[in-house]
Amino acid sequence: MSAPTCLAGQWHGCYDTFNGVVLMTLVGLPVAALLVWALARLRRAAGVTSAWRRSLAEVGMVYGTVPFGWMTLMPGAAPGVAPGRVSLVPLRDLVTMGPIGIGGNLLVLAALGFFAPIRFPALASVPRALALGAGCSVLIETAQFVLWLDRVSSVDDVLVNTVGAGLAALASRRWWRTPGRVPPGPVPAAADPGPA
Repeated sequence: MSAPTCLAGQWHGCYDTFNGVVLMTLVGLPVAALLVWALARLRRAAGVTSAWRRSLAEVGMVYGTVPFGWMTLMPGAAPGVAPGRVSLVPLRDLVTMGPIGIGGNLLVLAALGFFAPIRFPALASVPRALALGAGCSVLIETAQFVLWLDRVSSVDDVLVNTVGAGLAALASRRWWRTPGRVPPGPVPAAADPGPA
């Protein structure tokens, strides 16, 4: 466990291990909650509508995505030495990922898929959330290859990351607001024009 290393303030062994990133993410939760509160208060004071909703969505996207992005860009055993490897055959790597690998890949862009349609009405559809997830996942896999991180850039990672973003978007669907959508409720009666 990386807790002693992190608490001692040592970068190596804290921010460059999976459990170190998880620990720092948990430690940062009160800071993220405070940031949501501060942003919402500033927006409410400025008269912004849906201040809490916007603030939670923005912080949630960043707070929930950056740690997973950090983990996906951690170098392997021989960074800078081993050339980037690419796996373009769909479903070949999926069988070797195992449940933990699949679960982790589903979570990489889940926060982005969940909160982006809430914050940005233009993304409030499952196909658009899937496109956002696919685009971000392709960027991550390309960075792994270009930066020589001794990681495999796999089309299966893109597929599973995209599915995770899409499933998370479906989970948040009830909170989407799209432009021009009339809130549910009774239709107001037409005004009586009176006698002619």
